[in-house]
Amino acid sequence: MRKLIAVLFILVIANVAAQEKANAKLNGKINANLNDLEGVYVVNLKTEKSVITEKGGFFSIAAHPGDTLLFSSMQLKGIQICLEPDDFKKELFFVKMDQMINQLPEVLVRRYDNINAVSLGIVPKGLKSYTPAERKYATASSGTMNPMGLDPLLNLFSGRTAMLKKEIEVEKKEFYLQKLDDMFDTHHFVDILKIPAEYIKGFEYYIVENDRFTTTLNSKNKTMTDFLMTQLAAKYNEIIACENE
Repeated sequence: MRKLIAVLFILVIANVAAQEKANAKLNGKINANLNDLEGVYVVNLKTEKSVITEKGGFFSIAAHPGDTLLFSSMQLKGIQICLEPDDFKKELFFVKMDQMINQLPEVLVRRYDNINAVSLGIVPKGLKSYTPAERKYATASSGTMNPMGLDPLLNLFSGRTAMLKKEIEVEKKEFYLQKLDDMFDTHHFVDILKIPAEYIKGFEYYIVENDRFTTTLNSKNKTMTDFLMTQLAAKYNEIIACENE
C-alpha cells in the first residue's frame, strides 16, 4: 500500500512539474539608449518561436532555463542570451542592448570582384567558406576536437548540435534581411510596394521565409528580386487587410 501511495505521489509531482515547465513564460524588457524600443525581434532558438517587443521594449515569450534567446533589431547590436533558472524568478528580465552606431567619414568604395582571399593566396582554392554559425556547427558535429571522436555524440544527445543548426537558419535570415536593406530603402517599400511603414520589418521576415525569393535574392538579380517582392507584397497586404477587419 505504501509503495502504491509513493508511486501516486511521484506521478502527481511529475505532472505538476511538467505543467509548470509547459507554461513557463519569461517577461522582460529591453534597455537601450533609444526612445523607440518597439519592434525588436526576440527569438527562442530552441523552440524557433518568436515575438516582437511592444512599446517601451516590453516582451513576453515562452521559454525555459537553458533556452537561448536571440535579440535582433536593425538599430541595435544583436545579442544572444542563455537563460538561467534565476532569470525566471525576476518580475522583469532586463536585456541591455547597445545602439548600432556608424561614425565613418565619407568613403569612396570600389568593387573589385577579381580580388578576394583566394586570388591573394590567403585561402586555398576550392576550400569551403564557413559563416561563424556554420563553423560552430561543423566543429560540434565532427570529431576533430576530440581524438576519441566522442564530441559529435555528446553534442547530439545534449541537443547542442540541433541548437547550432537552428542558429545557422537564424544567421541566414539575418543575412537576407541585411541584403534587402542594402538593395531597397523605406521609400521603395512604402511608395512602390504599398507596405505600411509599421509593417515593413514584418514583411521582410515574411519574404525571407520564401525559398524561391531567397534563391533569387542570392543571385543578385535585382529586377527579378523586385518582381517577386511585388507579388509577395500583394499577398502580404491581403493578410494585413484581413487582420485589420
